[in-house]
Amino acid sequence: MFMTEEQSEETPGGGLSVKEEDVEKENVTEMADLDEEEEEEDEETLPHPEILDIFEEGLAQLVQDPLLCDLPIQVTLEEVNSQIALEYGQAMTVRVVKADGEIMPIVVVQNATVLDLKKAIRRFMELKQQREGGVKQVSWRYVWRTFLLIFQGEKLDDDKMRLKDYGIRNRDEVTFMKRLRKK
Repeated sequence: MFMTEEQSEETPGGGLSVKEEDVEKENVTEMADLDEEEEEEDEETLPHPEILDIFEEGLAQLVQDPLLCDLPIQVTLEEVNSQIALEYGQAMTVRVVKADGEIMPIVVVQNATVLDLKKAIRRFMELKQQREGGVKQVSWRYVWRTFLLIFQGEKLDDDKMRLKDYGIRNRDEVTFMKRLRKK
């Protein structure tokens, strides 16, 4: 409890009255109590691994939501944001079909370019490798010199061109195939 103007009374000698001394003692006691509470809060901090466990548990519960149920358990913030953008119609899924028949669902923004799609494929593959513990390093320069993307027989070779300009819409399939050598 802090002293108000009504509570302050000066004694003739200029010192504190008995009433003011009591208020001053209460103020000191309250300040000491606040310091002890702050120290207790510092003592209650959790170690980093425990915080991560709590966060992952909460994230696992969040991923059980029908909106986010397609996401993996070890989801990243980027994947959650992509899924939300997809639900709001701000993004689209491009199904990239590899030669072995595997389909990679790649999420890109509505006005994405071919370069944006390539970067999204790279992020998708890196996350997949990280989760599966596969190959650590991939030369993406080599990948894009050796492979190309094709949509309905047309090569997607202009990185600056938008996917919409090629006619690619939500849930369309793009083929990821090896380039043919020129002799």
